[in-house]
Amino acid sequence: MTLPSSAPGSFLPTSRKEMQALGWPRADVVLFTGDAYVDHPSFGAAVIARVLEREGLRVAVVPQPNWRDDLRDFTKLGVPRLFFAVTSGNMDSMVNHYTANKRLRSNDAYTPEGRAGFRPDRALTVYTKILRRLYPETPVVIGGIEASLRRLAHYDFWEDRVRPGILVDTGAHLLVYGMGERPVVEIAARLNRGDPVETLTDIPQTAFIAPDPKAFLSRPGVIRLPGFEECVRSPKRFGEHFAAVEEESNRLEARPLVEDAGRGLVVVNPPYPPPSQEEMDGWWDLPFQRAPHPRYKGKRIPAWDMIKHSVTIHRGCFGGCSFCSISAHQGRFISCRSVASILREVDRIARMPDFKGNLTDLGGPSANMYAMGGRKRSMCGACRRPSCIHPSICRNLDTSHGPLLELYRRVRSMPEVKRVFIGSGIRYDLFDRPVDGPTGKYLEEVMRHHVSGRLKVAPEHSEPEILTQMRKPSFALFERFKAEFDRINREHSLRLQLTPYLMSSHPGCTDAHMARLMARLHDLNLRPEQVQDFTPTPMTLSSVIFHTGIDPTTGKTVHVARATESKIQQKAFFFSKATRHKK
Repeated sequence: MTLPSSAPGSFLPTSRKEMQALGWPRADVVLFTGDAYVDHPSFGAAVIARVLEREGLRVAVVPQPNWRDDLRDFTKLGVPRLFFAVTSGNMDSMVNHYTANKRLRSNDAYTPEGRAGFRPDRALTVYTKILRRLYPETPVVIGGIEASLRRLAHYDFWEDRVRPGILVDTGAHLLVYGMGERPVVEIAARLNRGDPVETLTDIPQTAFIAPDPKAFLSRPGVIRLPGFEECVRSPKRFGEHFAAVEEESNRLEARPLVEDAGRGLVVVNPPYPPPSQEEMDGWWDLPFQRAPHPRYKGKRIPAWDMIKHSVTIHRGCFGGCSFCSISAHQGRFISCRSVASILREVDRIARMPDFKGNLTDLGGPSANMYAMGGRKRSMCGACRRPSCIHPSICRNLDTSHGPLLELYRRVRSMPEVKRVFIGSGIRYDLFDRPVDGPTGKYLEEVMRHHVSGRLKVAPEHSEPEILTQMRKPSFALFERFKAEFDRINREHSLRLQLTPYLMSSHPGCTDAHMARLMARLHDLNLRPEQVQDFTPTPMTLSSVIFHTGIDPTTGKTVHVARATESKIQQKAFFFSKATRHKK
């Protein structure tokens, strides 16, 4: 008799008692996550668990296991029939734990009551090593943002050194990078039919340590990267390593990558093509309970509170900002849900007991990239640019906001919806083209119907050389955008405010640049509120420059504020009245 994967309308089990209630002698997959278990499509662990469940598998979840006691959380559900799946959660655990100045944070939004200390540093490595020690014969598959951005040699800001790919540290059998729905299903199918985990070397969007290095080096079209030891010794070779990885990550049809990691040859298979709209709809239509597991009854999970009345409409980003890892994880090409799928989710939100009629966001990595992409796919396939909009908008890119405006109107017309707010940041550089029709009307419609009081945009800086380093548009474009913002405010008697996101200490930035930034903000009557100090995160151009002091795309030396005191001093410009009038 085939047992149901879980009871209809229920959460996936998190304890032996819950498994027994379902009649399970064991789970097929046990998934460990550094986050609390929130069964919602914005939480990666929940998505992977539900996708596997749809394949008829029994999936159990172990949220935030205790790694400091007798390890009972790692043994309580027993050995899965197929594999352990492990993720550190929705955030890299080091970014989650530490500020840009390496100070320990006092809270964790993905933990009940926002309490810190419920996951270790380098959670993925800690969890996986424990499982490999306890269950050496059981396959372990790692994924999520921490695995994805550390799949190859990378600069680690917190240790200030180049570290090997995370497969070397963890000992995991397979790594899934990017958005992992399709590779994890294929892994499960192959293991389910009896294939040894060591033979799963051809699955797209996975990485592994090669059992036979010579065979993989001879693969057709393979890109051999500078080895880990070379990256440690030579800043130039590390820059070349990054440049090759970034180019392949941004290609529509990528090639395999291989890297000598010192303790084996890491192989990274090319990714799957961008998912279709039908696939996207299918994932969001899975039977999520859209709530935290009952084990957290009476406890608040801040990350859940932030997104429970919001809707993700697309994934991916073609902005290519130097400091951002979204495209390295989600991909450069935009994948969208259908309007029908989005309306179904809004209807589900409207039935939530605490919904008062206000959607807090209708967006994605960027608010206004929905339904955008290359007009000719063949041109995208031949393209090597890291950004579709920097230094200028690609002529092949369709930047029409028409489909997005139609979506906004459809959602606004739903009787149970009072207001639809756009909480995601808007890319104003997508307006930098003389287009009549919907694109020209986008800002006005957003301001009139979708802003609660403040509109978020991210100029990041004002100075040309810093913006070029960031792959961001000129500040003159922001000034034109603000002028249009002010005009719409006046004409429609609105009292909306503009909230610019700004950054200090990015590679290339000096105290003089910060002083000029503050002066220009003062001239525009803007006060910095949403500010951050640059944090080097793995697999970004900016982190490579931070570490090496060299821009690998130009070979030029770049000033870097590396000392903690320098970083603190630059950020202090945001809060110093004395600098606002300096030019």
